Amino acid sequence: MIIDDYKEQLKKRVNVVIKNGGPDLVIKGGRILNTLTGSVTKKEIAIHDGYIVSIGKGYKGKNTIELDDDWVIPGLIDAHIHIESTMMMPSVLAQAIIPHGTTTIISDPHEIANVKGLDGINMMMEDSADIPLDVFFMAPSCVPATGLETSGSKIGVNELKILKNNNRILGLAEVMNFSGVIHGDDEVMEKIALFKGRVIDGHAPGLTGEELQAYLSAGILSDHECTKRQEALEKLESGMFIMIREGATAKNLSELIPLVTEKNSRGFALVSDDLHPEYIKRVGHIDGIIRKAVKHGLDPAIAIRLATINPARYFGLRDRGLIAPGYLADIVVVSDLRDFKISHVIKDGKVVYNNGELMVDIPERESKYHKEELKISGLTVDKFYIKADGEIANVIELVPGQIITKKIQLKPKIKDGYVFPDIERDILFLSVIERHHGTGRMGLGLVKGFGLKGGALASSISHDSHNVIVVGANPQDMFFAVEELRKQGGGLIAVSDGEVLSRIVLEIGGLMTYRTVDLLSDDVEGMHSASQALGCTVPEPFMLLSFLALPVIPELKLTDMGLVDVNRFQIISLFNQS
Repeated sequence: MIIDDYKEQLKKRVNVVIKNGGPDLVIKGGRILNTLTGSVTKKEIAIHDGYIVSIGKGYKGKNTIELDDDWVIPGLIDAHIHIESTMMMPSVLAQAIIPHGTTTIISDPHEIANVKGLDGINMMMEDSADIPLDVFFMAPSCVPATGLETSGSKIGVNELKILKNNNRILGLAEVMNFSGVIHGDDEVMEKIALFKGRVIDGHAPGLTGEELQAYLSAGILSDHECTKRQEALEKLESGMFIMIREGATAKNLSELIPLVTEKNSRGFALVSDDLHPEYIKRVGHIDGIIRKAVKHGLDPAIAIRLATINPARYFGLRDRGLIAPGYLADIVVVSDLRDFKISHVIKDGKVVYNNGELMVDIPERESKYHKEELKISGLTVDKFYIKADGEIANVIELVPGQIITKKIQLKPKIKDGYVFPDIERDILFLSVIERHHGTGRMGLGLVKGFGLKGGALASSISHDSHNVIVVGANPQDMFFAVEELRKQGGGLIAVSDGEVLSRIVLEIGGLMTYRTVDLLSDDVEGMHSASQALGCTVPEPFMLLSFLALPVIPELKLTDMGLVDVNRFQIISLFNQS
C-alpha cells in the first residue's frame, strides 16, 4: 500500500511538470543559485507535494511567490550541533532557527545521553518529530566520554544496536576517545565496527602524523576540532571532511576559512557545534556563519555550498542541498548573498517564515522530566578549601575564543597550609561536584583567565558528563551557589556575598527548558550582566565554564575525579610539578 501511494505521488509530480495539472506553489522572479555548479538561473520553481518538480517556465500554481530579483538558495543545514547547548528543547529551537534559514540539523545528543541515557535520546526524538525542521541524530559514541569522570548513564554497544536501526540516526557521532582508537580499545573498536559503511564523525583536536593516520584507518570521516590552519590542511589532505566551527565560544572560522578554495571546497562544511540563545538572537545560526565567512573573503556561492550541498552529500541526504527537480522544497530567499537578509523560508513546500513572521504554530509539548534532582551528597563549605601539598600548582589557563586550555605551573597564594584565590593574579578556585549518583565525589582545581573579583558562577552544564561545575573567588560563595543550584534543580546561577544575582532554571536534565529563545536570551543577558558585575572578562562565561570539565579537549581539565592532563589522558595531582 505504501509503494502504491508513493507511485501515485510520483505520477502527480510528473503530470505537473508536463503541465497536466497545477503545482502547489510557484516561485517566480528569483535568481536561483546552483550549489553544485555555482551557476545562476532565472526561471520559475514549480513545487508540488513538498518537492521541487521543475525549474522552468509557464507554470500556474495554487499559490505564487513573486520575487524581485532576490536570490533563491536551498535550505541551510547545520552538520554538527548539540541541541542541549542552546538550552532549548528541539521543538523550541526550531522556532528560533527557522527564521535564520535553517531547515535541517544533525545533532549529537550525547549531552542528554550522559544524563538520561536512551530515555533522554528518545525524548529528543519524540520532541523533534513532526515539526517544520528536519532533526537527524548521530548515535553517541562516547557516553561517558572517558573513564576519568562520572556520568549519569552509559551508551554501550547494546544501546548503539538499538539506535542504529532508527532511520533518523545517520551514523556514529564524534569519536572523542581518539586514544582508544589509536590503542585499539576493544569497546571503541566494536562501536566503530557496528557502524561500518555508515557515517562516522571524528573528534581529534591537535592529532597529527602517525596517530592521525591510525585514527583515520578506523574509518573515521570528519573533524570539527581543528583550530590551526596546518592541522586542518593535514586532515583535509588525509581525506577528512573538515567542519569549520563557529559557535558561541569555539571560533575557528577566521583561522580556517583561508584554506577553502574552489578546488577543495567539497571537503568543508560550516557548523555551529554549541550555541547559546542570546547568540542566536544576536548573530543568527548558519546564516550568521555564512555572513562571517563572506566578510573573511570567501566567495558567497562557495560559502552557501558549505552549508547546503556539502553536508547533505556527506551525510547521504540525497534529497536536499540543491534546488533541482526531485529535491525537497527546502528553500531560502535572500535579498543579497553578502548581507544575507532572509525574506522567506520554505520547508517541504510550505512557507514557514515570511518577512519577519513565523508562519507555523508548533504546539507546546510536555516534558517527561519536570525538575531534575541534583544528587549532591555531604557537601559543606570546608570541602571547597584546597590544602597546599607543594609550592607549584598545575593551573588551567583559558585560551581566548577557544575551548582548549593551557596547562601552566604557578606558585599559588598559600597561607597556613591552604591555597587561597589570588584575585590580583586572576587565579580562582574551580570545583566539579558529582551530581548523578550522590557519591560525594568532588574535584578541586585552579583556573586563570575568568577575571572574577568576587562571588561565584555555577552550572549543571559541564561537558560531557554534566556534573555541577563552579568557579569562584571564595569558598563560601561557591558553596552557596551549588546549594542554590541544587534547590532549583539545575541550570545556571551567579552569586555574591550570599545573595543570588541571577539564575536560569533548566528543569529538563539540568540542561534544557521549554522557555522560548526570547525569554532565554533575556535570561542569558542577565547572567552575563551579573558575571560582568563580578568582574568577569570572558564574553561567554558559562559556555566556557561548561567546557572546563571536558577531558577530551587539551590540555588541562577538571572532573569530579580530579585534575586531568588530557595530553597524557590521566589524573594528575594539583601540585604535580612534572
